[in-house]
Amino acid sequence: MRSCLSAAALTGGGLAFTHCASSKKPQPVQAQTAQADPCSDLTGVDPTDVQKRKSLGYTNKSPLPDSQCDNCKLWVPAKEGKECGGCLLFTGPVNPEGHCTYWAPQV
Repeated sequence: MRSCLSAAALTGGGLAFTHCASSKKPQPVQAQTAQADPCSDLTGVDPTDVQKRKSLGYTNKSPLPDSQCDNCKLWVPAKEGKECGGCLLFTGPVNPEGHCTYWAPQV
């Protein structure tokens, strides 16, 4: 606290003091993204599967309205109370409105 008071005195403003008095640390970007879109939270997903998602061209929002994950034959429906489903090709959460290059219509 003494260094914060010195910093406030030296800078001539409360801004440095206010910053020092704050004990909250900013959350990591990934955690904020996960709160906004749980289907983007790849926490705990093996890096190999993260790379596989990328190589398959997975995106959280399909550029083709009629070709979304939730109408693909590889779609694994979301469990009750969950927003995100899954895919038979890779692990991790999948947005129902997502898309990848292996999209195939349900028959």
